[in-house]
Amino acid sequence: MDSKHAYVALNMIEHLGPVRLRQLLAHFGTPQAILEASAAQLGAVHGIGPDVATSIASWRSKVDLEGECRRIESFGCHVLTQEDEGYPPLLREIYDPPIVLYVRGSIVPRDKNSVAVVGSRQTTPYGGEVARRLGYQLAYTGVTVVSGGARGIDTATHQGALAAGGRTLAVLGTGLDIVFPPENRDLFDRIAATGAVLTQFPFGRPADKQSFPIRNRIVAGMTLGTVVVEANINSGAMITAQFAVDHGRQVFAVPGRIDSPRSKGCHDLIKKGAKLCEGIDDILPEFEYLFPPPNRPSLPGPAPLPALDLTEPEQAVHRALEGGELDSDEVIRASGLPASAASVALFSLEMKRLVRQLPGRRYQLLR
Repeated sequence: MDSKHAYVALNMIEHLGPVRLRQLLAHFGTPQAILEASAAQLGAVHGIGPDVATSIASWRSKVDLEGECRRIESFGCHVLTQEDEGYPPLLREIYDPPIVLYVRGSIVPRDKNSVAVVGSRQTTPYGGEVARRLGYQLAYTGVTVVSGGARGIDTATHQGALAAGGRTLAVLGTGLDIVFPPENRDLFDRIAATGAVLTQFPFGRPADKQSFPIRNRIVAGMTLGTVVVEANINSGAMITAQFAVDHGRQVFAVPGRIDSPRSKGCHDLIKKGAKLCEGIDDILPEFEYLFPPPNRPSLPGPAPLPALDLTEPEQAVHRALEGGELDSDEVIRASGLPASAASVALFSLEMKRLVRQLPGRRYQLLR
């Protein structure tokens, strides 16, 4: 058994987390030696109680390592451990970095320059628009955009980054084989094609109340800073922001309506010292050493409209609006696109200054 397989097995043992593993590695030296140790030997290590020692010593009867390795191969993903060069460098620095990361897609060196954008699952139209815009602008300027793949702000953020043709990473609170939320199956496929979908959980692990905070620490831990767009005062996004603070990373918060409960979390963060964020001009100056102003690409401005410069969905939406302004449902019907594709195309056309959103979620061409 090589060390990678040993780490996969250790990751599948209940109640053995990164902190206890670090103590065991300091004592035994290698993950293989940990798996070969007896319960008495394991129990002698400081911080390893009898229950954990017994779980590790009896791992062969509880862990289907061969089956997990087959699932990894058949699913087309790969596993990273802290011994691998491709393991996210910022994630190595946190107190409890994941034992392994299951990765569908690829994590590349430029992903070290990444920013997380997170927020509420039950977002407002304002929050969704801000998240898409931030995702688009960050990705367009070369920042890798990280979020949690959830409904609401996370989904809008990933869509914005994809619309910009940039890199985005989705960190899941489940095993890779579980699509949650189910409507994001196509989104995860698109993310994996150009970026990565990743998790620390083995195959078959469903979402629960414990898995999301565990996921949130990865989102905050692998990024330079975390932007909270909308969040209730006791939401998961606030947990992510606290992890960012604990890891010594920058926290940004987008202000919202004072009468909206989804603004309470952001406003509380601002009161406690988070940087107020109205756009990427509030984010990038915090990382001037990575993105000095002369080297930043300009965001797209008005440009001529050759048909070949637009994707097919963008062309379909543009044609639909040539007859006059339409609301979002009318755009979907007239373009013949699925709702998610029409939404992404509308957003992309807005960023290219070809479409303007009017009150009541109506849209019109600018040229």
